[in-house]
Amino acid sequence: MAIIINVDVMLAKRKMRSNELAERIGITEQNLSILKTGKAKAIRLSTLDAICRHLDCQPGDVLEFKVDQEG
Repeated sequence: MAIIINVDVMLAKRKMRSNELAERIGITEQNLSILKTGKAKAIRLSTLDAICRHLDCQPGDVLEFKVDQEG
């Protein structure tokens, strides 16, 4: 997939644990883990909004586009 979700990078920069962010934004730790590992097929704008609000960042800090090298 060409879209990379950098939640783990932002968590490290903000010195916040995954379980703390999950609790603050109202999603399960398992769903946050799916986002962090890049296995998510989609992300709700409300979830992205909450992540940005609690990590004090922009959507571009969380989402990254890389050109897919496959076909």
